[in-house]
Amino acid sequence: MKNILHITQAEQWEDAKIIGSYRADSLDIEGFIHCSEANQIVKVANRFFFNQKGLVLLFIDADKVQAEVRYEEAEIGELFPHIYGELNIDAVFGAIAFDSGEDGMFELPPEVVDLG
Repeated sequence: MKNILHITQAEQWEDAKIIGSYRADSLDIEGFIHCSEANQIVKVANRFFFNQKGLVLLFIDADKVQAEVRYEEAEIGELFPHIYGELNIDAVFGAIAFDSGEDGMFELPPEVVDLG
């Protein structure tokens, strides 16, 4: 099982669970949903979600994603997983609250460390 992670607003995740699939804004704008691997998530959170609250971190089994998953190079030269299409809810095996600390920065949650 290859695990990937995605940060989203808690409200969007709750709506997705009702609908049965998740669509990030980036899917409409860029054609894919941005994801990260465990070693990338804090860097991504601090760069794009600094000082934000009301977020959840989705744990996704990439092998269960029905849409295409591609690992593509980002501007920093690292490969990041992208989901090309809607994310089917049954590929998500966990979701935890993921808020920045008092300093606006994010830390790696223990649940991510446990993913290995």
